[in-house]
Amino acid sequence: MALKAVIALGFAISHLGNDDLGSRRIGFTHTIGIGKYNHRLPICPVYCTVRPEEEEKSGSNLSKRSQKDLSSLPKPLSVTDFSASPSGGSKVLIAFKGIPGAYSEDAALKAYPQCETVPCDEFEDTFKAVELLLADKAVLPIENSLGGSIHRNYDLLLRHRLHIVGEVQLPVNFCLLALPGVRAEQLKRVLSHPQALAQSDLLLNKLGVVRENVDDTAAAAQFVASNHLQDAGVIASARAGELYGLNILAARIQDDPDSITRFLVLARDPIIPRTDKPFKTSVVFTLEEGPGVLFKALAVFALREINLTKMESRPQRKRPLRVVDDSDTGSAKYFDYLFYIDFEASMAEPRAQNALAHLQEFATFLRILGCYPIDIS
Repeated sequence: MALKAVIALGFAISHLGNDDLGSRRIGFTHTIGIGKYNHRLPICPVYCTVRPEEEEKSGSNLSKRSQKDLSSLPKPLSVTDFSASPSGGSKVLIAFKGIPGAYSEDAALKAYPQCETVPCDEFEDTFKAVELLLADKAVLPIENSLGGSIHRNYDLLLRHRLHIVGEVQLPVNFCLLALPGVRAEQLKRVLSHPQALAQSDLLLNKLGVVRENVDDTAAAAQFVASNHLQDAGVIASARAGELYGLNILAARIQDDPDSITRFLVLARDPIIPRTDKPFKTSVVFTLEEGPGVLFKALAVFALREINLTKMESRPQRKRPLRVVDDSDTGSAKYFDYLFYIDFEASMAEPRAQNALAHLQEFATFLRILGCYPIDIS
């Protein structure tokens, strides 16, 4: 059976229900808060002026080992007006949320060891950086083996028109960091991202410290280093400790030593699906209400022996509730859901094309988010 939508490069179905679901393309007239970044930007049809800011001067009471020139590190991008800025480099520019030393930057460097990273203030800013040609690709976390899915990023995948072109599996290695000369028993508080604090519960209970939430693990390391906090520790990566002049008091402190975070790599253009290596495809769809409808949707993959590796449901933002007249006293309300699915097959394979053609027969909306190589490292 033929697909009702044109498949561009083998895997684009995007015309159904976009307005109802709030999908839109971000225009070049948007003012975005991506922080400040001080390298030369690539040539693009919009014009960008980047103003570098001075970092606060380091205190004189830091030891020689901990005196890092934090002003040499790139600041998150802030694009508020536009002027010509040609690119002089050929490195791949990868946007990520956070500041240098964040785990998202570690994932970007794992995927592209020679890349130049572009720090951004928020997850949505990484999308806009790619859309506005300030970066070539974006890397963002989508799920953790302990913390589960990052729902905000699922919503952003639907809101924006970037394509998933890769994935990165990054083993989590939380380190307890502090200023040089500070011992673990001297710590009264530990700063980090809420997930890092929650996943290091055993050690923190043993130390008896106060836990303080920070939006980014690397930002916590920078804060402790720049303010010379002798009583504060940080849970962050070893690389963050190196960047900000902090000592590693303990490594691999997470409760589960096998914790892994999965990241997605996003780009403006999709990649061409292949069959000579393992590929994964990510889709999002909606269904009409009715008995067995979800079973039928999943059966299109089982009938063709396609393995599902992930399924996530999210209420629709534009139409969160569906009213159904199925009660004696009037109408009942149900959540109207979007279903996100990852399956192990390339859109270059007929079985994957046939499965989505079959799914489209009873899906009210279907969009392929990307077809990309599986990270087997």
